[in-house]
Amino acid sequence: MNAIAFVHEQLSTKKEFPAFKAGDNITVNYKIIEGNKERIQSFKGDVIKKQGSGFTASFTVRKISDGVGVERVFPFASPNIDSVVLNKTGAVRRAKLFYQRSRSGKSARIREKRMAVSSEKAK
Repeated sequence: MNAIAFVHEQLSTKKEFPAFKAGDNITVNYKIIEGNKERIQSFKGDVIKKQGSGFTASFTVRKISDGVGVERVFPFASPNIDSVVLNKTGAVRRAKLFYQRSRSGKSARIREKRMAVSSEKAK
């Protein structure tokens, strides 16, 4: 039984993603396979929700493309996700931002959380 768990752990490599939550602006770089060619495409938008736990966990990213809202669900365990880059940290009070779907323009903006930076002088 222990050998089976070891083989499963070796085959399902766990990728390290930055700590992000709903309201954060991220860029997901994922692999697109067209025929026998493979390329990396980026999807930049706001995280609407994170759901699930363990191997079935996923997150939804929403962006506005040509005035139309586009949402995409990415599984955390997907081998097609190349990397996730955290662009901005949002200041929101909810874990699921479904109200963003009905908004457009300035009302759809998410405020950025200000981080405190220590100002120590280099010696």
